[in-house]
Amino acid sequence: MKSLKIKVATLSLALATVGILGSGCNSLTKTQKGAAIGAGAGGTVGAFIGKAAGNTALGAIIGGAVGGTAGAFIGRNMDRQAAEIKQTVPGATVTREGEGILVKFDSGILFDTDKSALKAEAQSNLQKLAVSLQNNPETNILIVGHTDNTGSDAHNMDLSIQRAQSVKSYIAAQNVPASRLQTSGKGETEPIADNTTVDGRAKNRRVEIVIVANSTMKDQAKQSAQ
Repeated sequence: MKSLKIKVATLSLALATVGILGSGCNSLTKTQKGAAIGAGAGGTVGAFIGKAAGNTALGAIIGGAVGGTAGAFIGRNMDRQAAEIKQTVPGATVTREGEGILVKFDSGILFDTDKSALKAEAQSNLQKLAVSLQNNPETNILIVGHTDNTGSDAHNMDLSIQRAQSVKSYIAAQNVPASRLQTSGKGETEPIADNTTVDGRAKNRRVEIVIVANSTMKDQAKQSAQ
């Protein structure tokens, strides 16, 4: 596994690349920045940035960007949905990035230690999130499971996959079409904090839910830009 320092350095380099491509945009909103990044970098570079930085969620958002005026249209829709999720889903950390939304749950909120069965409270939180996903059908969702580095690599990978699948199954049971849902388990390979501390390990144990525009919204966005 790459060290956290290497990943942070790589992410910094990747974001610096985006900064060069989108220079002069410091005063823009996140929606406008998303449009600028998409127009300047494109999906290929965006996906590379996410992969190089060791950040699957970032890659999914930047890699799927359309950019330009169409990207700004998508960004406004995402602004609205992000605000809705912040108001209605307790326990979730909601971040707007480019043309997407990142919803993060600490694993302790969703699961007992070393388990993949959802807690009762987790089901309530995910049910509220599912309502937002139902109300915004023109999106696709990627569910990414992560662990800390306690235990073997193989065990952590399996656990992260099982947890992502548990979240998918529950959301799909709330009348969100399974065709909109994808899962990925990253085990301990994408830490966001220092695994040598208790607090860092707790932050690394998480489930990330990435919301991006599907083809229908992208088509609408392109039509609005004409």
